[in-house]
Amino acid sequence: MSESIIIDSRFNGPPNSGNGGYVCGLLANALEGSAEVTLRKPPPLARPLLIERTRDSRVLLKDGMDIIAEARPLAFELEMPQAPDFAAASLSSTNYIGFQEHYFPDCFVCGPTRDQDDGLRIFAGPLPDTHMVAAPWIPGISLGDEAGFVRPEFLWAALDCPGYFAITGEELSMALLGRMTAKIIQPVQSNSQNIVLGWEIGRERRKRYAGTAVFTKSGALCAKAKATWIELPPPN
Repeated sequence: MSESIIIDSRFNGPPNSGNGGYVCGLLANALEGSAEVTLRKPPPLARPLLIERTRDSRVLLKDGMDIIAEARPLAFELEMPQAPDFAAASLSSTNYIGFQEHYFPDCFVCGPTRDQDDGLRIFAGPLPDTHMVAAPWIPGISLGDEAGFVRPEFLWAALDCPGYFAITGEELSMALLGRMTAKIIQPVQSNSQNIVLGWEIGRERRKRYAGTAVFTKSGALCAKAKATWIELPPPN
C-alpha cells in the first residue's frame, strides 16, 4: 500500500529541503504510538514523494527509487527535566543565539526571518542556571485540525530545532538531524501558551544526542523526543 505526498516549500529547514522534524512527523503519521524516523537524504520540496509500507511494519519515504527516510514503531524512555514557567521560557528566548547568527534563518521552525503566521518561530535560548534551552510557543490556528488541535507533524517540528540549539552551545556548529524518536502524550490546543525545552543527552564523535519536550503553560507534558544530530564541517 502506498500514497503520494508533497512537502510544501513553506516547510523547509535548509533552503532547498524539508525541515527534518516536520518530515519525520509526516512519516510517523502512518504509524501508531511512538516512532523512530531516520533521515537518509535531504527531503526534496514541492514534488510528489511516495510513502510506502513494508511487510516488517516500516514506512518508507521515497523519491523514485531513492529512500529519503524510514520510520518504524519504537517505544523509548527519556528522563524528563522539570519545565520552566512560561515567563522564564520567554526570557530565555530573548537570548536566542539565532538572532545574531543562523545557518538557516528561513527555517520553518526556528528561522527569525519567518513571519508570525508563516513559521513556528520557536527561538530556544539558554535557560539560566541549567544546561538547557527554552522557548515559549503559541501555535497558530493554521496548524490545527478541525478540532483545533495542533497536527502531529507540527508537534514533531516543534521538537526538532530546540535540540540543535541545546547541543550547539554559545557558538554555532553545523549539524543536521539524522534520527528522531518521538511520542505525543496529549494534544496541544492551537493558540495556547506552551513551553518548548531542549537539552543535550550525550556525544559520540560527530554525533550529538538531544532531548526535547513540549509542555503546556501549566507544566503538563504534551510531547517528547530524542534526536541524533550529525556535526558537519562549516560551509565555506
